[in-house]
Parts: sequence; structure tokens; C-alpha cells
Amino acid sequence: MNLGLAGARVLVTGGASNIGRGIVHGFAAEGARIMVADIDGPQAEKVAEESERLGAQAVLTSVGDLTEPQVPERIVSEMTAAWGGVDCLVNNAGWSVPCFLAEDTDRTRWQRLVEVNMFASVATTQAVLTSMVDSGAGSIVFVASDAAFGQIRQAVYGATKAAVVALARTTAKEFGRKGIRSNIVCPGLVIPDGPEAVGAQSLWSGGDDAVFDDKQTEFMVMGTPLRRLTTAADVANSVVWLSSDAAARQITGQMFSVSGGYTMP
Repeated sequence: MNLGLAGARVLVTGGASNIGRGIVHGFAAEGARIMVADIDGPQAEKVAEESERLGAQAVLTSVGDLTEPQVPERIVSEMTAAWGGVDCLVNNAGWSVPCFLAEDTDRTRWQRLVEVNMFASVATTQAVLTSMVDSGAGSIVFVASDAAFGQIRQAVYGATKAAVVALARTTAKEFGRKGIRSNIVCPGLVIPDGPEAVGAQSLWSGGDDAVFDDKQTEFMVMGTPLRRLTTAADVANSVVWLSSDAAARQITGQMFSVSGGYTMP
């Protein structure tokens, strides 16, 4: 099926590592024009080069911390200057380090989780709305998490992702009349394809065991009906499909778990 995304102007936040990298690759294969926004400049440039080889019509990179004032607006302005606007936004930027609730007492860490996982999505969504409203169409996909439904060692992180679900559905209700669709993808555990899939700023940069050790991963697989882990490409396929008006024009405000059935919202 032709998804109709050739030449589409796509902004992917946190697009340099792991899931974000996979999403950028997915849009590249459709021939989209992609802005890779990330805090890690060297990794973003690497992903941009990969995406050009995969078929992207054009790729830009923009380096910045989306939690800082005016950074989302700057990135959107750069995109608008180059291509005239934004057709698709993927709010993928996120951060977490697993921790049991009773041990997770660092309020500075809580605040960072809220800023990265929720406030950045709020600000970036607001930044693209003018362009989308003016064109009478647009797609926003929020990358939340299965942790939004309650998972061990993910209490505060999961709470921020549950907030993202509410944000996405409110966006769908307020802007559907303007032709803007808003949906949510909740990935299961996605382990990077390899060292080339993450940059120095990624939470996975310390190795897989820094996030999930082998026993924890095995436990999750045993609780997954399909008995396999989710890949970045699995998430990308869902995000790209939802971003396509040709494939998903009547879908908005919906949430999809891409987890092999680990959760079934």
C-alpha cells in the first residue's frame, strides 16, 4: 500500500537513538522529508546519513534540549524555513532509568522525568499546531509506554507517560475539527539493535544491563504472548502507518500497544 508520505514534512523528537532512530528510518523508507531533533548532535548526524541512504527525500538535524524555553519553537522554525511547515510530528523524546518506587526518592529526578517526558511533548505539540491548522491537516503521534498502565520499577516514569496519553487524547478532541489527528503508540521493551543504534546521550549508552539485565528481559518475554521482544522497526511501522492519511485518515485519539501482547489496553 502506498502510504502517501513521499515528501511529507516529518519532525521526530529524540530521533537519534533506538526507537527514535527506527522511526526516522521508517519515514525515510517512505521518501519523507525528516527533521531529526535530538540532544545528541553527532548521533543525529549519523542517523541523518543512514536515512538518506534508505531513501529519505531530505533530512535535517537540529540539536537542542526540548525542555529548555523556545527550543521546540526554534526547531519548528528551522523546519518551516526549509520546507514551509510540518505535516507530521512524532513526540518520541523521553527518558527514564528504572527504579523501585520506595527507592525513587530523588525529587530532582522526578522533575526531569516530567520535563522530558511530558513538558517537552506539550511544548513541541504547541509549536507545530499553527502550521497544521493553517494547512487544515496534520498527524501527531505520541510515543508513550506500556509503563503508562503500571509496571514494576517504572512508577514515576509511567505516571508521566500516562499524562502523555491524556495530552494526546485532548489534542485529538480539540483539533480534530481542524483536520489534525492525534494518536498514541505504547512500545514494550525495545533493546537497541546494537551499539550503532545509540549515542552517548542515550539511557542505553551504558549497555543493556544498565536498563534491563538478562533475567529481567527473560521474565518480560515469558509474560509476552508472542514470546518475543519488540524492535524499533516494529514501533516505527505503527508510527508511520498512523501518520498516513491514506492508511489511517479516520483514526484519532486511539492508543496502540506494540508489545507482543505484553499489555492489552
